[in-house]
Amino acid sequence: MITSTSNAKIKRIVQLRKKKKARDAEGVFLVEGIRMFREIPEKLLQEIYISESCEEKEGKEIRRRASACGIRPELVSDGVFSHLSDTQTPQGILCVVGQLSYSLEEVADAPCPHMLVLDRLQDPGNVGTILRTAEGAGVTGILLDGECADIYNPKTIRSTMGSVFRMPFYYIQDLEEGIRYLKKRGICTYAAHLEGKRAYDEEDYRKPCAFFIGNEGNGLRPEIADLADTYIRIPMAGEVESLNAAIASAVLMFEAGRQRRSRPAE
Repeated sequence: MITSTSNAKIKRIVQLRKKKKARDAEGVFLVEGIRMFREIPEKLLQEIYISESCEEKEGKEIRRRASACGIRPELVSDGVFSHLSDTQTPQGILCVVGQLSYSLEEVADAPCPHMLVLDRLQDPGNVGTILRTAEGAGVTGILLDGECADIYNPKTIRSTMGSVFRMPFYYIQDLEEGIRYLKKRGICTYAAHLEGKRAYDEEDYRKPCAFFIGNEGNGLRPEIADLADTYIRIPMAGEVESLNAAIASAVLMFEAGRQRRSRPAE
């Protein structure tokens, strides 16, 4: 059992938790919690760290799955696990998981794409919530620019609640180039914008479509918004000007999902 925070393995995990550069160098990320542990595809699971308390409660299940993956879990003291964890109330299990890999083609080339394009979203919780909501709404892929929050940030991963393993995504340095690729594929693009002349529920999303969602404070960059085929808005009552990025995304995604369920494409 590991009982010291000075242990080399523990120091490495802390670096993976804190630094994107360290995660990307190894091609891994961290996953915490028993529910998320159950969601990890076996081919991606690389290492398991469990606390004494968790071993007593969940050890049998964890060891059974670890054995099937050819992994020997590392037992650590409760105090050391608290040092490892990114949460205030750790559940006592942390896994090192291989990063996922998709190409732009894989993300965009679904039979009838229903996509999101994220421009400079900074909040890890927003990005994670959008991934989770996207899965529920039937989104087929997400395109992110290089300035968006890291999907492998521990807060992002927690917010996805496992959807990170099922929702195709792709980071692209030149977002304009990525959008032009979508348009060449016949995907109709919509910018969620305060200057939208048409309400979001007046459009037909049964055809291939992609919604542009901008930065939490500044919205879409003008050069990105200008690439959209149509500006759309979410009508607001009262004195509210706009919605949180994750909530606005949900409104648009579920409207597209509703249309696709209720009326077949012509």
